[in-house]
Amino acid sequence: MTSAGAAGRAPRGRIPEPTVARLPVYRRLLASLVAGRIRTVSSTELAAAAGVNAATLRRDLSHLGTYGTPGTGYDVVRLGEMVDRALALGRDWPIVIAGAGNLGRALARSRGFTTGGFRVVALVDVDPGQVGRTIEGVPIAHVEQLAELVVREGVALGVVATPASAAADVARRLADAGVRAILNFAPAVVPSPGGVLVRSVDLAAELQVLTFHLARARGEGASLGEEPPAGGTADRPQ
Repeated sequence: MTSAGAAGRAPRGRIPEPTVARLPVYRRLLASLVAGRIRTVSSTELAAAAGVNAATLRRDLSHLGTYGTPGTGYDVVRLGEMVDRALALGRDWPIVIAGAGNLGRALARSRGFTTGGFRVVALVDVDPGQVGRTIEGVPIAHVEQLAELVVREGVALGVVATPASAAADVARRLADAGVRAILNFAPAVVPSPGGVLVRSVDLAAELQVLTFHLARARGEGASLGEEPPAGGTADRPQ
């Protein structure tokens, strides 16, 4: 169990971005441990499950102000609370999803968008066939109502689930309406509109990274630094 003194220390300084990126992974693992009624976990066990080394995990958690207890490890519930606090979870985070196609509707139904304080309050679209419908009790409005919805619902986060051609415009509309953080699922590079934080989830790019590693594992494809054949195609027998 984490000592009261260690657990009570406030984090010092800014938490590094790589650490922030790993905190949701730690949170997911800790939630699983809580569900399994496991009360304590060592840094070695938690690090192995997270795919990092123990030194990295201990350094990450030290930014939260906790160092565990030698021979005992970390109190699972207490550590989970500290991670939640660092990620600013538990408060209300209203979300608007731009794009009510298959992806937007799936996101609106996703448990990850309805827990931890996240709450989808509206969807917007330009398709007359979608406008006026509801998804999980959430209305779909026309994109022209976006600014009004952001103000009325106190929207904190915007999600872009539109076709690539509309993504930049929708991100700009969200920024103009006062949204300061955007999660982009559209298969497009979306420039940050004036101080707005934009993070992109590119599913196709992730698949391409996987195929790169699969091909290399099978001995297929060009090695790094190898010039492709002339014309960009493999040599064919004449």
